[in-house]
Amino acid sequence: MADEAPTLSIAARTRNLGGFDVRRLLPAAERRLVGPFIFFDHIGPAAFDPGRGVDVRPHPHIGLATVTYLFEGELTHRDSLGSTQVIRAGDVNWMLAGRGIVHSERTGADTRARGGRLHGIQSWVALPQADEESAPAFDHHPAASLPVVARPGAEIRIVAGSAYGATSPVAVRSSTLYADVVLQTGAELALPDQHAERAAYVVEGAVAAGGAPLRPGALTVFAAGASAPLRALQPSRLVLIGGAPLDGPRHIWWNFVSSSEERIQRAKADWRDGHFPKVPGDDREWIPLPEDR
Repeated sequence: MADEAPTLSIAARTRNLGGFDVRRLLPAAERRLVGPFIFFDHIGPAAFDPGRGVDVRPHPHIGLATVTYLFEGELTHRDSLGSTQVIRAGDVNWMLAGRGIVHSERTGADTRARGGRLHGIQSWVALPQADEESAPAFDHHPAASLPVVARPGAEIRIVAGSAYGATSPVAVRSSTLYADVVLQTGAELALPDQHAERAAYVVEGAVAAGGAPLRPGALTVFAAGASAPLRALQPSRLVLIGGAPLDGPRHIWWNFVSSSEERIQRAKADWRDGHFPKVPGDDREWIPLPEDR
């Protein structure tokens, strides 16, 4: 197939999460999902003065898996399973919510005392219907465990799923594409053709696809089967996401994802009424249900 320009460009919407900004790409009016990805935030880059940091208070999830991946900085994850894990640049935290989990993400005490920077991607993947009510789980994958593929002028880290002949150890539940790509000026890289749905997000630098410059701060979605080689116009970093379409539509409300709208309503009531489990070591505060604010 001849090279093709991208077919859809989704602009980011800036959200302030209490002391730092994120650029939100999914869900969007133009496109709710790309493969299983239903939520995609670009965090930072943010700089915190000594004594300040991130405090994402305990909050619930159902029907999805959260994927935290940092380019810079660190966060401490705690959840209702009793997990406590510091995530650093290049690591992956994969939290399977299934039928319900609660977690928090905060800047650790040492990092908060000295100040620091934070930069990364927070994304959610919706689960297949058969896994929506599975038991919750948490897995941490250090940077050294992720496969890295070298191509001329390119370094490709497979964050989750499969691409370029390599597979991440992250236990995805459906066909998934998630790659962190660093390109030198002039380097070209073909889009992986094994996934039906694919999108690219330029984290830094400038990249063209099929000869068309990718819009800064936007998620570029490619047509199925399109061959649009990526070319770096300067040293660049981008992430590729996608995979197979899900087995039916999904509802999303706040932190809940489900194929059943009734299940979303039940999760809302459970959080409002205190039926979700607590986070050991971080159970003194929580994020209220939005309608209760």
